[in-house]
Amino acid sequence: MSVKVKICGITSIEDALTALEFGADALGFIFYAKSPRYVTPEAVKEITSALPPFVSTVGVFVDSPTEQINEVVRRAGINSVQLHGKESPEECAMAEGASVIKAFRVSGEDDIAGIGAYATNDYTVAAVLLDTFVEGTHGGTGKTFDWKLAIKAKKYGPLILSGGLGPDNVSEAIETVRPYAVDVSSGVESAPGTKEPEKVKRFIEEAKSL
Repeated sequence: MSVKVKICGITSIEDALTALEFGADALGFIFYAKSPRYVTPEAVKEITSALPPFVSTVGVFVDSPTEQINEVVRRAGINSVQLHGKESPEECAMAEGASVIKAFRVSGEDDIAGIGAYATNDYTVAAVLLDTFVEGTHGGTGKTFDWKLAIKAKKYGPLILSGGLGPDNVSEAIETVRPYAVDVSSGVESAPGTKEPEKVKRFIEEAKSL
């Protein structure tokens, strides 16, 4: 089965439909106000209302209160949440009406060791996403990390690989890690929040060719 592909940082209906046309499985929307790819719940609702059925839509949050996350899920019409901050296993379990992806920013072995607490019977998340740790940011850096660490994290459940992926290295990343899915944002953009169709097309083709 080919790897799933999530195109993150979607800000327009045009970019969303283009990504789906080229074969994307999931679309990501950033609800972190400090991000250059930030979108409002109302804007995302317009996009999700225009999508065909069976599309996975993911809202990305960074240390947002659980009540706020659940409210955005309802208002924006998304079906998964990606928690990209320091959310505890207990907080992950409090999300309502959406599956939970817990993101971890990786700089070394210790970052992988902490995933186990989110993979217990009480707090099982739907998937784990690994991104590159860069001081002062929460993703979209365009930098990779040591993929050997990602291989070790696969024991905790479905693994989504992110961080510095693009059309030129995604096939190597998939062959090395064999993740459940890959996630890209800046690697297929002409500017933050603006996707470049040819890069999106190439990225998905490379990912799905394996």
